[in-house]
Amino acid sequence: MASGIFSILDDVAALMDDIAVTSKIATRKTAGILGDDLAVNAEKATGFLASRELPVLWAITKGSFLNKVIIVPIALLLTAFFPVAIKVILILGGLFLAYEGAEKIVEFLFHRPKKGHEVLEQAKEEKSESEKTKIKSAITTDFILSVEIVIIALGTVLEEKLAIQIITVSVVSLLATIGVYGLVALIVRMDDLGYKLIKRSHGQGPLSALGSILVKSLPLVIKVLGVVGTIALLLVSGGIFIHNIEYLHHSLPQLPMILKEFLLGLVFGLIAVAIVSVVKKFIRR
Repeated sequence: MASGIFSILDDVAALMDDIAVTSKIATRKTAGILGDDLAVNAEKATGFLASRELPVLWAITKGSFLNKVIIVPIALLLTAFFPVAIKVILILGGLFLAYEGAEKIVEFLFHRPKKGHEVLEQAKEEKSESEKTKIKSAITTDFILSVEIVIIALGTVLEEKLAIQIITVSVVSLLATIGVYGLVALIVRMDDLGYKLIKRSHGQGPLSALGSILVKSLPLVIKVLGVVGTIALLLVSGGIFIHNIEYLHHSLPQLPMILKEFLLGLVFGLIAVAIVSVVKKFIRR
């Protein structure tokens, strides 16, 4: 009886060791896209009223958890029974990310409001685009990035037992959501922390100086995240195309991989933006 219990404990310990190793490898493999995920979602989670930042971020985080709950079992089933579907889903997701990245660039270059109307136009935009729509957009983008994270993590444990595959992918998914949105929460609340430090130090001393830096840095951080997030969208989408379309994988070998990914993401994104614009005009007519 006792030997049976110890045998089970040994099996559990061995399983935990295997999971720890595979989770570490899978996390390392997904580190790049987790960085992109952070940049993209931090940019999407900003721009709200201070009183709404945490509720909005919590809504997006819950959506991200739900995305993982949906994606993980479907990815396991498709990998086992219909692996071609994974490639199709990734390519379609890549097109969506490329569209979002290219649309931001087109908006910045050709649809910027004039300085005299910036405040008025911004107010109109905020009024017309609801908080719910922004949250939905963020969750949709998270879904695409989550698919990529889950597939990469799953690819590192395909030779392992099913139990190890399930637990490893679940661990990586959980860490991705908690880690990414935990850091996003810290970023969007930088100014509040800064104000508290200034207030506590009565506007004097090193704490006050640190608080002033945090407050003044937030607008710059948001702008930087906007740029980095847009680049990340194009890089991730370009990487999806390169790794899932054979012709593109072998094309332009003279270019550095990162430049190749960016250019492909931009080209496909601009094509998608053009098609969507034509369709919208046709529908309006």
